[in-house]
Amino acid sequence: MQAALLLFTLIASTLSTKAQTPAADPYLGIIPAPASVKKASGTFTFSGQTLIKTDKPKDKTILFLKSFLKDNRHLNNKISKYNHKAKPATGLVLTSVGADKLPAEGYKLTITPKKITIIGKGAGLFYGLQTLIQLFPVEAGASSKLPCVTIEDAPRFGYRGMMLDVSRHFFTVEQVKQVIDVLAAYKLNTFHWHLVDGQGWRIQIKKYPKLTDVGGFRLQTMYGNNRDWPDSLSYGGFYTQDQIRDVVKFAADRYINVVPEIEMPAHSDAALRAYPELRCEPADPNNPPRSINGLYCPTEETFNFLQNVLTEVMDLFPSKYIHIGGDEANKQPWKESAFVQSLMKEKGLKDEKEVQSYFIQRMEKFINSKGRSIIGWDEILEGGLAPNATVMSWTGEDGGIAAARQHHNVIMTPQTTGNYFDHYQSGSPQEPVSFGRYAVLKETYDYDPVSKQLAQDERKYVIGTQGNLWTEYVPTMAKLQYQIFPRLFALSEVAWSKPENKNYDNFANVRLAGHFDKLESMGYNYRVPTPSAVIDTIVFGPKFTYTPSSVVPGARIYYTLNGRDPLDTDWEYTSPVTITIPAGEKREFKARVITPTGRRSIATRVLMYNRPLIPATVYTNGKKGLKYKMVKGRFTSPDQLDYVALTDSATTDKLNAEPLKKDNPYFGVVYDGYIDIPTDGAYNFSQASYTDTQLFIDGEKITETEYMLPLAEGLHKIKVKYIYQAPVQTPGSRVRQTPLHIYMIEPGDANKGEIEATSLVY
Repeated sequence: MQAALLLFTLIASTLSTKAQTPAADPYLGIIPAPASVKKASGTFTFSGQTLIKTDKPKDKTILFLKSFLKDNRHLNNKISKYNHKAKPATGLVLTSVGADKLPAEGYKLTITPKKITIIGKGAGLFYGLQTLIQLFPVEAGASSKLPCVTIEDAPRFGYRGMMLDVSRHFFTVEQVKQVIDVLAAYKLNTFHWHLVDGQGWRIQIKKYPKLTDVGGFRLQTMYGNNRDWPDSLSYGGFYTQDQIRDVVKFAADRYINVVPEIEMPAHSDAALRAYPELRCEPADPNNPPRSINGLYCPTEETFNFLQNVLTEVMDLFPSKYIHIGGDEANKQPWKESAFVQSLMKEKGLKDEKEVQSYFIQRMEKFINSKGRSIIGWDEILEGGLAPNATVMSWTGEDGGIAAARQHHNVIMTPQTTGNYFDHYQSGSPQEPVSFGRYAVLKETYDYDPVSKQLAQDERKYVIGTQGNLWTEYVPTMAKLQYQIFPRLFALSEVAWSKPENKNYDNFANVRLAGHFDKLESMGYNYRVPTPSAVIDTIVFGPKFTYTPSSVVPGARIYYTLNGRDPLDTDWEYTSPVTITIPAGEKREFKARVITPTGRRSIATRVLMYNRPLIPATVYTNGKKGLKYKMVKGRFTSPDQLDYVALTDSATTDKLNAEPLKKDNPYFGVVYDGYIDIPTDGAYNFSQASYTDTQLFIDGEKITETEYMLPLAEGLHKIKVKYIYQAPVQTPGSRVRQTPLHIYMIEPGDANKGEIEATSLVY
């Protein structure tokens, strides 16, 4: 649930969702924000007659420019050799003369009324061109007016990447190229290609054809409770080596390095389906290998296999880095393996974590012998870090911090900071099914990869950042685009721009507009920003005025007052909507953005309730804590506790059912008492579960849709009903283990916190 509090008021009030009129955009709509922008008066008119001069007319940046002009602007400009010693040229000049003074990947773009000059070398020249392209209007015409400006720019980090998982769901070569094109447009320079996982092996290895013939296909595509492929149909696909070479060249032409990932020692089910002899045998011959055993056995046969695989991989990918995974290794098969236990004694390895370190270090030694380096997820720290490894910190920042302190290079990509693009983009149930937590755009934008926990001399080991798209819940290109846009734009600014140049309001409410316009023109899907920053909220008072807005050019906003989600057949918003609510009654205002191509935002909801503050209870004999009554038994709903005799009773100093779980595998409990409300206002309550927990304040039940109450300062009755059933490890059993957590947000506070014990009395 995403909610925000508006202070309780009994006077007429206005709720506006329209951003304040922004100041002139200092960055001319460019994403990521350049290091320095100096505007000048006038414009340059670019047309088919504009002459283009360059040091190397056959350079890949120039060929890219030629394709852009032909395919996007319908122009066929003349391109000729540039002689910097000749008299000053007019038109567009792209040159490396003067680039030696620029930082790595840096460029200088100057536009005057008569001339455009881009100075840069290699990638720098290409990024200067990408900035120029962003200054063109979306609609192609015979000519385009470009603003006069001087831009000097260079990236903050040398590694700026995005990972695409093609194992869980397969994407074609053309679809992969589409992703790479977008990365290049926003100055990201690394495409991390997750080619191998338990669900599918996607890269042709000629020495081991069964890797793709068997490991590249599967039945029963299901993740969690989401099924998107019929069980009776085989799902899969793979890339031939020629296709891999084609993608690598396509990326290199856009100054993007492709880093392949070949998972080991875990996430290897696809390979083990093809070659089961690489799996560990259990110590007990009567105990068959576990179906969850997706772990290579560290035998010489396995190492020879992986070396042969990686030899072919390295022949296809010129990348300095080879990603070898190393994450989420369930080491139980090693614990059950007589071979591994013998290997531990032979090598002096004290536990299975050191077996993983031994495995990773052997593979690193081989990869280093080929002049390459390994990247691994932060679990490669377990048992000791390989000598030359780069750590990709995903479980949080701790792994990256630890590696930097050991003077290892680090790529920060924590799943806890908005870098995981497979996560939901809000807490709304209207979001398409996705993975785990939710990461709003601002969270992605606000992330700083350089942790303040690192000392100054340790910070240099953070070489960059990355966004990751795991595709368990991404079966289509439309879903892929929805998940990455607009979070990819935020990532590019985190990776490229100076921290002092970042401004979320300017980014989200000003500059994104032109980029949404471009996505619309290309027919790309994206998450349309909602007409209000707050998706779901409750307000109290007699009168409200709404002014929803959209940053998407040409979009329309539709609203309803009848509780239904708006369609384009409902009221179109054209002017402020004022709603008066009679005393004691409720009204609901819902709004939705619909773009020129018909893409829709999530519908936002405001529940308006004209009611007074609920008065406090006069109660003077309170002691700290709550009373509770418990009964042992199996329950499927907290409502059932109203019809049983609650036998055991006691008091507790806080809302915490964990002590009761130690001796009671299943039970129901009811807590009663008072909560001390510190000040008049609207209070937001929520629960970890609405299935196992029910919360009542002054007798009113808190629900997922009506979760806020206007409370006067003082004591208010609180009742909590909670049922628990310990996990039972039997097929088909219903596991009930949701903890008891009650949260409260006070007026004016943006953060929820659990109800404090000091505020409870009985």
